[in-house]
Amino acid sequence: MRSLLRLSAISLSVLMIAGCSDPKIDTSSMPASVVSVEEVRNSLPSYKRDEFDQGLIIIATSTSFSGIDILNPHRMNAAEIAETANAQMHGLTGDQVIQRADQILRERRAREREQAIRTLRRLEEKQAQAASDQQQLARFTIDSARYYIGASPYGAPEPVIDLEVTNGTDQAIAELLLRGVVTSSDRSVPWVDESFYYVVPSGIEPGETLEWSLAPNRFGPWGNAQIPTDAELTVTLEGLKGGDEQLLWSSPELTEREMAKLERLREEYGGVALSGVE
Repeated sequence: MRSLLRLSAISLSVLMIAGCSDPKIDTSSMPASVVSVEEVRNSLPSYKRDEFDQGLIIIATSTSFSGIDILNPHRMNAAEIAETANAQMHGLTGDQVIQRADQILRERRAREREQAIRTLRRLEEKQAQAASDQQQLARFTIDSARYYIGASPYGAPEPVIDLEVTNGTDQAIAELLLRGVVTSSDRSVPWVDESFYYVVPSGIEPGETLEWSLAPNRFGPWGNAQIPTDAELTVTLEGLKGGDEQLLWSSPELTEREMAKLERLREEYGGVALSGVE
């Protein structure tokens, strides 16, 4: 008799526990979803209800992004996205919704952190490469530059650029990309500000110094007869090409936008070891 009573008490306890189990979200239909979500929300303590509401949004929006294959030409429409979100929430209690949303946020933050560190590494590598290339270019020097008006073989006035350069790099150079600026003390705007190139006959070998007299187009700004005889020429090196006609040491510097992003990422992740992020 005692055994029967004990069994009945245990059975009753199981039924009471089952009857008091937390309600779960049922997304089998729209009416069921609306009713079950409200029931689940009302079953929670009031201090958890805002978390629950936010959790529903997080779960729904997470599937709207991660559930889409951007390489698949048949992308999910709004109904398919909603269906995926419903599948993520079906059968969850209120606490499970909050836990699932928290897990999604942690995973999202981890992905964002990894992406940010990869971007930081890429920008730092780009900056370092640009600095290295600038150091290489600086080894090719413009030793002297002079501009004046000479005479052509036919006696006509002809602009002349005298250059002396030294190739301090470790590669033979076939072509120079240059920028020439002609100024005078009585004028705030340069007489000439032009980029030009010069193909070096037979190239210029490492360690070699050469002098040239170049003849720019006399019908362009270089041939302006109003340029005074005491005008000064400044020539800067903008690039070099090797024998294969490919630019050497031409990595671009960071843009202003990239620099701003780099500084922001350094402030946030500068202390993070990058070696563990591939």
